[in-house]
Amino acid sequence: MSTSPTSTRKTAQLHPRNRHQGRYDFDALIKDTPELAAFVFLNPHGDESINFADPTAVKTLNRALLKSFYGIEHWDIPANYLCPPIPGRADYVHYLADLLASNNMGIIPRGATVRALDIGVGANTIYPLIGHAEYGWRFLGSDIDAHALASARAIIDANHGLSTAIKLRQQTSHKHIFQGLLSANDYFDLTLCNPPFHQSQEDALSGTQRKWRGLGKTMPKQKTAVLNFGGQNTELWCEGGEALFIRNMIEESATISSQVLWFSTLVSKASNVPSVLYALRKVNALEVRTVDMTQGQKKSRFVAWTFLNAAAQATWRNERWGHKGG
Repeated sequence: MSTSPTSTRKTAQLHPRNRHQGRYDFDALIKDTPELAAFVFLNPHGDESINFADPTAVKTLNRALLKSFYGIEHWDIPANYLCPPIPGRADYVHYLADLLASNNMGIIPRGATVRALDIGVGANTIYPLIGHAEYGWRFLGSDIDAHALASARAIIDANHGLSTAIKLRQQTSHKHIFQGLLSANDYFDLTLCNPPFHQSQEDALSGTQRKWRGLGKTMPKQKTAVLNFGGQNTELWCEGGEALFIRNMIEESATISSQVLWFSTLVSKASNVPSVLYALRKVNALEVRTVDMTQGQKKSRFVAWTFLNAAAQATWRNERWGHKGG
């Protein structure tokens, strides 16, 4: 990955280390999670699939993927909470690992010396589960939703060894992201975030309708069915949408510039990238990376930034990782 002030890495497929290449092996998944069999059928092309408009089917598939690939024996989320696509979430984690490797002579730092902050960990805890399973990193997951944190805590407590690797903390202010959440003694090698996408509940409902149409389905009239497919309000929308959320994150990141090596966030709308880069110039971020990701026909990207110069990055690496990776 280039170290120029703004660089872009383009990929045609999933990250090479992503475990979810190609089609799902439903026979193998069902062997580990027998309840998945009830949702698998042959589609018109003769391929095994599930109904991705059925939240129970999607949740069961996620449970099977987490068990088969990441050793998560127990995983569940409450009704109406976001059930994320795991392959895309894994891509973000792997490209963040590459980002850390760029500060470590190309070697990915692994183990408990690496600490990451997941902003908006949600009820599903996906990023910490994948990041810890793949690289042994420690995580702090933050969220404004107490019910989501309760679900995340239940997942952590139900799986051996996760309670020491993944901690949770509530952000009590709707106006802030880092402020009021972190202490002066909190240091992170990474922050990651999947920001609320929409600007309003109406915008979110419209987006959900488009998803249903894309699946060739008619959206149910019941509000619960809509939320089952789309997620909770705090997961889907906030005032000002993704652009304002990220701008606020960038402005607050400047206030804790020495406590984080690399800040990062997904940017779902490509049209928002120029405004994100402009906001980073305004706060004098010293280095910015834009990384493109592709999953089938879906394209996404994340932007990462640091306020540490080369000497400070080297000091960070030596003091926290000691050049060790794997």
